[in-house]
Amino acid sequence: MTYSKTSLFEKELQESAGFFKSLAHPARLAILKYLANTKVCMTGDITEVIPLSRTTVGQHLTELKKLNLIKGEIKGSKVNYCLNNKVFGDFVQNSVRLLEEINSQKEEGIC
Repeated sequence: MTYSKTSLFEKELQESAGFFKSLAHPARLAILKYLANTKVCMTGDITEVIPLSRTTVGQHLTELKKLNLIKGEIKGSKVNYCLNNKVFGDFVQNSVRLLEEINSQKEEGIC
């Protein structure tokens, strides 16, 4: 039986890995980009922009919601989704810090 060993790593790395994994699909990146540009939209609007079925878009929205990258507000029979600016901003700052740390540790001339 295999199990994940992610718990062996520090919390910040675990969280970053979760975010990167969720963002590793072009549809999710397109959804985030769309929400950033429009500020607020309804699920139906997203399916007009993203070339996927409503069900598939819904699955991608669920993954983004799990990490709190987006928020959804029920209005009548529809859900309005928007980017969670605080969480997304924190993710960007943490990612930049992590990538800068990795970049600063590299040595010239090695592989």
